[in-house]
Amino acid sequence: MKLRFSPASPFVRKVTVAALETGLDARLERVPASVAPTKPNPDIQKDNPLAKVPALVLDNGETLYDSPVICEYLDSLHGGAKMFPAAGAARWTALRRQALADGILDAAVLTRYESIRPDQHKWKAWMDGQMAKVQGALTAFEAEAGALGATVDIGTITLGCALGYLDFRFADLGWRKSCPKLATWYERFAARPSMQATVPQG
Repeated sequence: MKLRFSPASPFVRKVTVAALETGLDARLERVPASVAPTKPNPDIQKDNPLAKVPALVLDNGETLYDSPVICEYLDSLHGGAKMFPAAGAARWTALRRQALADGILDAAVLTRYESIRPDQHKWKAWMDGQMAKVQGALTAFEAEAGALGATVDIGTITLGCALGYLDFRFADLGWRKSCPKLATWYERFAARPSMQATVPQG
């Protein structure tokens, strides 16, 4: 399988962490792809019509995108503990956490793109609105931080990658001050080998 990736993408990191946690990492051939909202990349668009990473090219030539679909596909290939619980409350909790953490990433990535525009074109109110979404999600995760425990599933993996991206691109946000319980959980989760091996670069 070929994984189209960018080393700075938190969504790629999510897929890679899932692959490491499920023992499937060795089956992924990493193929770099340069993506930017203002620079269409016809090469990656062959594998993902949205011209985004990650995209997973299967051995039969079929392509899957994006991170929730790829992660669930990888989870179907191994016999160990599932990253996507099969049914019941655990499944819905994991999926809800994934959705909320993906929301952090969506808002943070959009803010990042806006922040690197020329000053005369930046829309501060829009960036503030996106970061308000990030803060709202962090507040929600802080409220349930005690329930995260040692769980390793698609919800906590996505959350770990989201917090790592905030540290990577928004180091001055200082989210730990308002979310001390979440910070304690993240310190433990970030020490996992899969997280240590996938620290973002770029």
